[in-house]
Amino acid sequence: MGLNSHIEKRLRAAVRHFWNTRETQAQKQGSATGSKDAGARSAVTGGAQMNGFVNLVRDLLCESGLSKAHVYGEKHIEIPGWYRPEKKWDLLIVSDGKLLAGIEFKSQIGSFGNNYNNRTEEAIGSATDIWAAYREGAFKPSARPWLGYLMLLEEAPASVSPVRAREPHFKVFPEFKEASYARRYEILLTKLVRERLYDAACLLMSNATDGPRGKYREPAEELGFQNFIASLMAKAIAVSKGEEEPRGN
Repeated sequence: MGLNSHIEKRLRAAVRHFWNTRETQAQKQGSATGSKDAGARSAVTGGAQMNGFVNLVRDLLCESGLSKAHVYGEKHIEIPGWYRPEKKWDLLIVSDGKLLAGIEFKSQIGSFGNNYNNRTEEAIGSATDIWAAYREGAFKPSARPWLGYLMLLEEAPASVSPVRAREPHFKVFPEFKEASYARRYEILLTKLVRERLYDAACLLMSNATDGPRGKYREPAEELGFQNFIASLMAKAIAVSKGEEEPRGN
């Protein structure tokens, strides 16, 4: 089932914000330093590209009845970890001393090889850390929090072309054979959800030509924004109506 037109329009606005912010940051850095960082780094060192998505999800949560005071997206976004003192999440929902949800918003433009591995390790590590902290009672009296992961990936020849896996000692799993980086991300996010490391994940793809006009693609229905936001909204609506029953750690 597709998005309703109202949410679709706002999601496209978030995609436009992403690309326009990258371009603005790249121009500002170049004019300030007289030179630009190698590759796409000049467009990412300023941050804020994903704010359109963060704001969209925050607004949808509040429109569902959740108090704005319970949604944190800029300040007070640290929560304890088990393997480290604390971890910053891009969006947190904390109500009455209970951790309700944490969401990560990530992107990748270019440098697909190195950054794919980094993003994979970050996603797995963040979830492993929070679930260990939860197991050890860090968020008492919280019930099991909802975790989400949203990724915007550049659709480019290097991200959609087959990539050979290196197998000097052992064979990789069949699904990774000749899988492009886009396909690898799809596999990663699907497995993260099915293994219950995250409750929902979203994969959006957009290219540098059409992206500034708000165009994007969802390569997998299971990882579409509709599934992602529906799962989160169900959690938010239950909380706003007082239907959440705390479960012991």
